[in-house]
Amino acid sequence: MDRIKEQFLVSPFLVFFLIHSMQIGIGMLGFQRIIAKSAGFDSWISIIIVGICVHIIIWMIYRILDNSKGDIVHVHKEIFGKWIGGFISLLFILYLMAMSVTVLRSYIEVVEVWMFADFNKWVFGFFTLVLVYYIISGGFRTVTGISFFSVVLPFYILLVMIFPLGYAHVRNLLPIMSHSFMDIAKATKDMSLSIIGFEVILFYYPFIKDAKKSQKWAHLGALATTILYLGVALTAFMFYSEAQLDKQIWATLSMFKIVILPFVERFEYIGITSWFLVVLPNICLTLWASSRGIKRMFAVKQKHSLIVIMAIVLVAVGMFKTRFQINMLNDYMATFGFYFVFCYIPILFVLNFIIRKLRGKK
Repeated sequence: MDRIKEQFLVSPFLVFFLIHSMQIGIGMLGFQRIIAKSAGFDSWISIIIVGICVHIIIWMIYRILDNSKGDIVHVHKEIFGKWIGGFISLLFILYLMAMSVTVLRSYIEVVEVWMFADFNKWVFGFFTLVLVYYIISGGFRTVTGISFFSVVLPFYILLVMIFPLGYAHVRNLLPIMSHSFMDIAKATKDMSLSIIGFEVILFYYPFIKDAKKSQKWAHLGALATTILYLGVALTAFMFYSEAQLDKQIWATLSMFKIVILPFVERFEYIGITSWFLVVLPNICLTLWASSRGIKRMFAVKQKHSLIVIMAIVLVAVGMFKTRFQINMLNDYMATFGFYFVFCYIPILFVLNFIIRKLRGKK
């Protein structure tokens, strides 16, 4: 694989923001109800478990990429050959495209339900993708900059989590471990859609300056994500009863409704509009990675493949109309993402290790 020029590389510490911004997205607004269905208020334990699993997967990813000196397309070609490796890489690209559709359509649904019932998803989707195209056209450094600002600028939203604590009941969390290990394991799987996204590093790894030094920043980004999800989950569990939480599709947004400030009446409107900056790097990074993958596989210009991919994404966003269809999309993405991240990557790690050992002996 050709070496990326120096002017296109990003500093190792920025991996913190790349990892963190991909894991924090639309799932943060309503993940509590999903995991609580499986393990009740013990499901906060599943957040810690899935956070530990993420650190293990990140370590595996770095070992794979450090050995191969390239991205996932190069790794697949080395291990599986041109055709099978290319097919698996193409599946990964389709997965990233589907992830961008999931994020964009889910955000549009939030706006439709909470703000504008007659919201035109085609128009919003089109102009969002135009903005994404403009960002990606600036190169990976520009995409990284958006990831940085998506973490820094909306940070004030976390401060509103102080308001629900005034109505919190710590006894909601007791007794601890009242659910079985299988229930907690299922909640861990249910948490996967909210926590995945960090695997995009498989594509942008070659764009990191002194990539090996960035591993600690990747782990810190994942740690920050785990702590944030844990804090928001515990706040919701202490604020709602289990019966109340079961009826809250967007539990985090519902907690915004109790925020009382002298200069704003409906703080959830500010939260939703600010959240666009949070989900923007989700879309930018997945579309950048998928167009980058097409460029690596078929030797076409990235901006040309990006236009085609965006057209497909826009059409796909418009096809999901009902709450049932959007739920199905999220469920399928959660299942595929879980098996890809927590099953396929460990298998790839083992295969890469075996092949390196065999080549070393030869």
